[in-house]
Formats: sequence, structure tokens, C-alpha cells
Amino acid sequence: MNLIEQAAKRLEELRLAGVEVPESTHTAPAPVARHADIKPVPNPVPTSMPVPVPAPVVEKVAAPSRPAPAAAPPVLTEPVSIKSRHINLQMEQLAAAGLIYPNAPRSQLADEFRVIKRPLIANAMGKGAAPVKNGNLIMVTSALPNEGKSFTAANLAISIAMELDKTVMLVDADVARPSILKMLGLPPAPGLLDVLVAESNDLSGVLLRTNIETLTILPSGTPHVRATELLASDAMNELLEEMASRYPDRIIIFDSPPLLVTTEARVLAAHMGQIVMVVRAEGTLQSDVRHALSAIEECPVKMMLLNQVKSSKHGGYGYGYGYGYGA
Repeated sequence: MNLIEQAAKRLEELRLAGVEVPESTHTAPAPVARHADIKPVPNPVPTSMPVPVPAPVVEKVAAPSRPAPAAAPPVLTEPVSIKSRHINLQMEQLAAAGLIYPNAPRSQLADEFRVIKRPLIANAMGKGAAPVKNGNLIMVTSALPNEGKSFTAANLAISIAMELDKTVMLVDADVARPSILKMLGLPPAPGLLDVLVAESNDLSGVLLRTNIETLTILPSGTPHVRATELLASDAMNELLEEMASRYPDRIIIFDSPPLLVTTEARVLAAHMGQIVMVVRAEGTLQSDVRHALSAIEECPVKMMLLNQVKSSKHGGYGYGYGYGYGA
């Protein structure tokens, strides 16, 4: 019997014996816990420390797919140049047109143009008898039509392009009757006049690169009613200066109109360092030759090339030539 039970039993005996026992307003003492009733209480968490609250679990939902925004165009710091077009010259077609071409069997025509081009190349490269301003600008012309100037210009350009260290640009400057592209078997294309109308000196969009690696062609371009004024314009002056000075190893051959038929040839002649004047043997009057020469007397170098000369040795046609400095 524990102490509480004994105390309760004693009070009951006193009441039975007639002893008045006052009611206590105090609650009974708390029972003493036995060792077996004691259970370990975990250490309380100090109230001064925050109780960690687990973060709420947020379910990630994939955002609806959207098309990627278009990339912003790059900022150009330099103008983008348009590459020249590439065309293939058919060697068989050149041969059929009577033109020389690389790797062709040796011929009298090729040998004659080897002789013709030597003084022209020397003057163009500053190795002639005297320095020639714009010596690499060479105009091929004639007094009248049908004397063989375009044929001569094309052969001269191809012959110089066959050199080991020279590049050539063949310009069809006969803007009234262009024939270079047709002679080479090529369709019409934009060219010189289009560049002048745009008042530009950028030829990259109209130059034709050929499979003769060192030969490029500049067509005459779209016909224009004011072709003479365009050739005499400031844009043409700037273009010729650019063409003459841009590449020191480049020789530029201009197939120009006849001197006595149009005024374009005289305008071009004022910028040329050398002029090759083609004269048809037994076809051009001496008076016409003198008149044509007077139109180009300011050019420092003039070469006379006699075309379609009958050769008694070969029974065919060949080329004779002569050249000199000054008028």
C-alpha cells in the first residue's frame, strides 16, 4: 500500500471514530512517479531559434513551346562586294571564230600577235623607251567599221593573257555596236554603261571571269541614248583612274568605236596611254587614215596595224604592223 492509500485509510478511520476532519481546498498532491513511469522527454527546441519550415514542393510545368525569335541581322562594318560571274569560253568556238586560244597548236596568227604585243606590254609595264602615263590602258580602234578592230582587240587580249605574269581585262567599249560577247559566243550582259549610269566605279557585279584564268571581260552593257555623255562624264574619268591604278600587273584592252563614225572613240582616246589603230589593207583610204590619226594625236603612243595583208609566201592573209611615239 502506498502512502496515498494509507493517508486516505487513516482519514476514513478518523471520520468513523467521530473525529471531524475538515475538507481541504487543496488538490491532492501529485503522485510521485516511479522510475518505471518516467519516460524521457526530448529536449525542447529553444524558442529563440526559428523552427525550419520545409519549402513547399512546387511542381514544374513546362512552358508552352514558342518559335524562337528571328536572329537580328548582322551589323555590316564594310560593304559587301558582289563577286564577278564566271563564264566558260569554249575553245572550239574561239577557234571557229578565228581567234587564238591557250594550248592551241602553233600558228602564224599567234606568232604575229606575239610580235604585236611585245612593245605594248613593255610600255604598259614602264619598260619602254620612255615612261607612258596610263600605259596599261590600250585602245584598239580604226578609222571606219569592218576593218577588224574587234577581232584584233580579242586576239590581243587573249595573247597577253597567255603571258605568265600578266592579267588582262577586255572592255567592249563600242557601245553603239558591241560585238565582243557575240564573237566569244556569250549572251548580252550588263556592263560598262550600267556602271556609269549608277555613277559607280565598282565593276565587281558586271565583270565576267573566264576559264582563261588571267582574262576578264567587261561587256558594253545596256545601250543608252546618252552613251557619249556617259563616256565623257566624271564617273568615267574616275572609273578609268581606278582601272589604271588598281592592279599594277593588269593590262586593259578597250575595243572602241571607229574614230570617223562616232565621237565615243575620241572621248576614250583622251584617257589612253596607247592606241592601236587597225587599217584594212587595200580597203581604207589614206585620207581617212590621216583624218583618224589627227583625232588621236595627243595620245603618247600610237601603233598602226595593217590588217588582211595578202602574203605571197603563204598565199593567205596575215598581219603587218608598225609603231612609233608621238604624232
